[in-house]
Amino acid sequence: MRPMNLPALAIFLTMIGLTLAGCDKQPAVLPKNANVPVTAASTTTTGAAPVSVALPNFTALVKKEGPAVINISSTRKVRGAPPFQAFPGLTPDDPFNEFLRRFAPGDEPPREFRSQSLGSGFIVSADGYILTNAHVVEDADEVTVRLTDQREFKAKVVGTDRRSDIALLKIPAKDLPVVSIGDSSKLDVGEWVVAIGSPFGFTNSVSQGIVSAKGRSLPGEDIIPFIQTDVPVNPGNSGGPLFNTNGEVVGINSQIYSRSGGYMGLSFAIPINLAMKVKDELLKHGTVRRGRLGITVQSVGPELAKSFDLAKASGALITSVEKDGPADRAGLQIGDIILKFDGKDMASTDDLVRAVANAAPGSSAKLQVLRNGASREMTISLGEAKSERMAQKQEPQAKPTQPGHLGIAVHELTHEEQLALHTDGHLVVEAVTDVAAESGIQPGDIIIAVNSQRVSTTKQLRTALDKAGKRAAVLVQREDTRIFIPLKLKDE
Repeated sequence: MRPMNLPALAIFLTMIGLTLAGCDKQPAVLPKNANVPVTAASTTTTGAAPVSVALPNFTALVKKEGPAVINISSTRKVRGAPPFQAFPGLTPDDPFNEFLRRFAPGDEPPREFRSQSLGSGFIVSADGYILTNAHVVEDADEVTVRLTDQREFKAKVVGTDRRSDIALLKIPAKDLPVVSIGDSSKLDVGEWVVAIGSPFGFTNSVSQGIVSAKGRSLPGEDIIPFIQTDVPVNPGNSGGPLFNTNGEVVGINSQIYSRSGGYMGLSFAIPINLAMKVKDELLKHGTVRRGRLGITVQSVGPELAKSFDLAKASGALITSVEKDGPADRAGLQIGDIILKFDGKDMASTDDLVRAVANAAPGSSAKLQVLRNGASREMTISLGEAKSERMAQKQEPQAKPTQPGHLGIAVHELTHEEQLALHTDGHLVVEAVTDVAAESGIQPGDIIIAVNSQRVSTTKQLRTALDKAGKRAAVLVQREDTRIFIPLKLKDE
């Protein structure tokens, strides 16, 4: 359905006795730059006075910080079918386009054309350094920066970091306006924030909202604790700054959650503390160096917490250890649960991945590890790597069954079968029923260990499950991923 245009809407409202203002009273005229009070009357019967809340005014902020927000246009050469162009007088999404295309000439042969994308950024130094999103300038052959005074510059891409989605640009200019950098760790949920950018190419557009949440994890973005806001941002806002009410940049607008491609109430920003650290690394090294443990890990959910006798569901459970890697040299083992990293609680794998990524390669870190129910302190020297692999975060939920009815049929692998399956496990699941199937174990899974005890034979598996008591955590290898699956062996 097409939206009704404003003239038609005005006529329609007039016909039914309404106005566009929604009432027949003239709106009050407020002084310029005044805070607008919002009064909510109390619904209690105690006679309490109405609560008055003053909405913030962002005029001064926009005047001061707006000149340092820039528009970015990046182009790259692409070979393929030319992009679809709407027929004259029609929008690209008009369904009549598809009807007309059926009678148009055949598809054009592949050719080289220029693809253009728009984004935003902000100046962080008077000599021309600019921060934006990596995806705004990714694979660009040419990047053009336009300032609010309409000057344009060809920008050099100093460096990009895809994992954090941060890019550092440089333009040949001096005495430029710069933004004020804030501290994203001091943001509070519910705090007012402002975005300035170029949605759909409309330069220096301002929108406002509040911080909805902090430390959000998004799929494929394991090292970024996103700031979630309800600030309206759209394509073209990417790379633009998110300000607090003090006029300080606290984030870089990066993503939206949308089913339509446009804003739907959820937007996400990269914390400025992380972005500035990446900026310094790109400026100094041209790349970003991150720490590495050499393990795969899995979050500890409620069922696994019971299996490992943990008081609460937290920590990062080790599912595999790279041979001769940093963790292996430090003595970490499969089944260990990392509870703290340099004194900070690790509530989940996300916390551990971020802590390791933020640590410098070659530095030492102190770990608090739970092994076989006992806590121990360990020191590890971090390696250097691009990413820290992570197993499935959400564990399957175990369901109760009668004692002794596990429903696992296994086959002991030969050495040749192990080589063919690329595993050091010895037991492959042939069939599952009852609690094993309900808990998530599948045919083809290779059983590596029960809790922290490795098993190589059916007898060892049976003995380990008998010793486990009411619950057990079974480590399985599924293709190239290892994950602990909780089993409820007996009723509690």
